[in-house]
Amino acid sequence: MPKMSGKQTVDLLQPLYPQMKVLFMSGYTDNAIVRHCVLALYLNFLEKPFSPEGLARKVLEVLGEAKASAQQ
Repeated sequence: MPKMSGKQTVDLLQPLYPQMKVLFMSGYTDNAIVRHCVLALYLNFLEKPFSPEGLARKVLEVLGEAKASAQQ
């Protein structure tokens, strides 16, 4: 994204939409990103490259977490 990072976007929007679910995706490995503390607080991550099926599965997983927390 040219003007701000994904994390900066989430940090800006999260206070306005506290129930918002986020799925980060990157070509960097999951460990490298967490190691650099970029996504330390965000567990929903999909490493590129991914298949359409892999994306769909991860989106359903994230939405399933949203649905489960809403039911509690």
